[in-house]
Amino acid sequence: MAAGATRDVFQADGPGVISHIWFTIAAQSGDHLKELVLRGYWDGNAKPSVEAPIGDFFGLNLNSYFIYESRYLACSPGKSLNCYFAMPYKGSARFTVTNEGKRDVNSFYSNIDYMTVLRLPDDVLYFHAQYRQAAPCVPVTSDGPKINLDGRKNYVYAETRGRGHLMGVTLGVLQNANGWWGEGDDMIFVDDENKPIINGTGSEDYFLGSWDFGGRDGAQPFSHAMYGAPLIVNAERTGGRYCCYRWHGDNPVTFQRYMKHTMEHGHANDRGDNFFSVGYWYQSTPYTDFPELPPVAARLPVVKTA
Repeated sequence: MAAGATRDVFQADGPGVISHIWFTIAAQSGDHLKELVLRGYWDGNAKPSVEAPIGDFFGLNLNSYFIYESRYLACSPGKSLNCYFAMPYKGSARFTVTNEGKRDVNSFYSNIDYMTVLRLPDDVLYFHAQYRQAAPCVPVTSDGPKINLDGRKNYVYAETRGRGHLMGVTLGVLQNANGWWGEGDDMIFVDDENKPIINGTGSEDYFLGSWDFGGRDGAQPFSHAMYGAPLIVNAERTGGRYCCYRWHGDNPVTFQRYMKHTMEHGHANDRGDNFFSVGYWYQSTPYTDFPELPPVAARLPVVKTA
């Protein structure tokens, strides 16, 4: 795959369901997890319903490989990437990979398992994955009590209009300062753009850990079926690195008209760390109104101290 090239890695016509995706890559660039962009298109749409740097899509949000297993995503020894999200389509499906780097990819192996069917139910939902980043997040300063009731300055994982259900997120955090980055609450807006209907108690709590994942000197990486923080390096220090995931396969957050999944960056948004994420959800139509993907240089995790 030459620099600047786009290759089809999957194309099918007629109704069907993708059940598993496997990739492994031999690239000249050490930044290929951020440089290669995965895009998925449903039913002939010109815009993708799946768009993310390939590392971020598979939960490797900080541009490095590590071994982990979850219900829907995994990375195995040998740098093999696996996805088990079911992806139905009524008319057609197409996945592409674009090399936005300046060096060639020597080998890109793929194996995509899918089933053809006579027809799918009318109310079948389409899979979506949306990349977002804030590098850095902009801290909110306050002379008084730190209060955030409307969530307007929160970090946004995903925002969409239509009917569907949230399936979860992956998040990479690169710390720009000492201290605990995860004091921020998750705040999810459902069918009401003005007020979150779900308001959590802390970032590590949303990822179903607790107490700073063990703190500055006791944090341990973990990966379970529905949640995990499989990468924790230099906990609570400048340059500290965390990769986390949370799946809602057992408790999908359903919406009829609108959904925005957000999280505070620090207590009432008082921290300015680097966040890189992918939000995953299903909805009744192929939604394609995504924010523009940042350029490669902006996607690379770099510590940014004041």
